[in-house]
Amino acid sequence: MRAFRIAYDGTGYYGFQRQPDVATVEDTIFDALRSLEVLAPDADKPAGYAAAGRTDAGVSALAQTITLEGPEWLTPRALNAELPAAVRAWAFADVDDSFHATHDATRRTYTYHLYAPPGAADSSTTPGGVDRAIDDDRFHAACEALSGSHDFHNLTPDDHNTERSPTLSATRDGEYLVVTVTAGGFARELVRRLVSLARAVSTGAASLEKIERAFAPDPLPGHEGIAPAPAEPLVLADVDYPGLEFTVDEDAASSAREVFETRRIDHRTGARVAGQVADGIQ
Repeated sequence: MRAFRIAYDGTGYYGFQRQPDVATVEDTIFDALRSLEVLAPDADKPAGYAAAGRTDAGVSALAQTITLEGPEWLTPRALNAELPAAVRAWAFADVDDSFHATHDATRRTYTYHLYAPPGAADSSTTPGGVDRAIDDDRFHAACEALSGSHDFHNLTPDDHNTERSPTLSATRDGEYLVVTVTAGGFARELVRRLVSLARAVSTGAASLEKIERAFAPDPLPGHEGIAPAPAEPLVLADVDYPGLEFTVDEDAASSAREVFETRRIDHRTGARVAGQVADGIQ
């Protein structure tokens, strides 16, 4: 049994978990294992397989973690030989047969890169198109109010197992607020809806009291529903397993850094092109 750390750019995938007729990260990994003849062509999934969690369509990851039974030679570098550039294995750990990537994770950490120029309005990412500036102090207050043990049934499409205990914090980095959300586990879309609600409070589009209403037993009326923030700025940054140490495959990690650095340059170039077009329209 071996655990792998997997990084991926989720913008071209319909989430991590397999779905019929659409591209997912998990299908991509299984295809690579079939190419390596680790997974039989007619097998549903590898023996001992589990994953740390599901990420939504468009969400990326630094430390998604999977486990499976495989040969000794199945290293991150070997796995990357059959994976597309957008999906990279970069570290591994040998684990015993009882290890489970989902159930043995004690904490998951997500980061959300929220575009929030200080003192400037940005209607493009504001729910409902409300054109208001973010107030950092109000955002921090919302993060504090949203942290702790609550029933988040109004912030997820799930209809059971909605009691969670997240911790939210935010750090300013230039024009962005980097929002860090940690918990033992998350309901569907919870992180993105937490960010959406904190943003609404920070702009004045919602009051702090709305957070208390969201925790109440009654469903929020439709016009007060909390939509998820866009998926693309969200990253599964870490998954903790007490006592488990991962070994970085230096060749695989170097390859992964090159891939994502190239993607960073491509995105910056795309932003400059879009900026020229936007600035040139009179």
